[in-house]
Amino acid sequence: MNGFKKEIIVSADDLDDLNHVNNVRYVQWIQDISKEHWQAKASSQMQEEVIWVVLSHHIEYKNAAVLNDPIIISTFIESSSGAKSVRIVEMHHGISKKLLVHASTEWVLLNSESYRPVRIPEEIKEIFL
Repeated sequence: MNGFKKEIIVSADDLDDLNHVNNVRYVQWIQDISKEHWQAKASSQMQEEVIWVVLSHHIEYKNAAVLNDPIIISTFIESSSGAKSVRIVEMHHGISKKLLVHASTEWVLLNSESYRPVRIPEEIKEIFL
C-alpha cells in the first residue's frame, strides 16, 4: 500500500457554530489529500490524460477537533476495479492519536477529453500499491 500523509493545524476558519471542525471542512480535506496523493504519484502525462471524479463519500465522524489541534491526515487506495477505485482517508488527532474521521470514497476514472469512464490501467494501479 503506497499511502500519503500530511499534518494540518485547525484554524478559526475551519470551525462551525459549536467551535468544532465543520463537517464540510472534513469533506474538503478528504478531497484535498486525495488530489495531492494523485499529483504526487502520477506522472504529468497520466494527469493530462485522465481525471478522477467522486461517486460517493461514506464518512464516519468519531471525535471532534477544535482550534489549534494538529490533525494527521492519511490516505491509501483500498481497491480498484474497472473504472472505479475506493480510497480510504483517516484523520487522527496529532497528539492523542484518537481517530477523528474515517472516510471511504468511491472515485471513477474519466478520460480528460471525453469525460467518459475508462478502465484503470495497470500502470496507475501500480503507483498506488
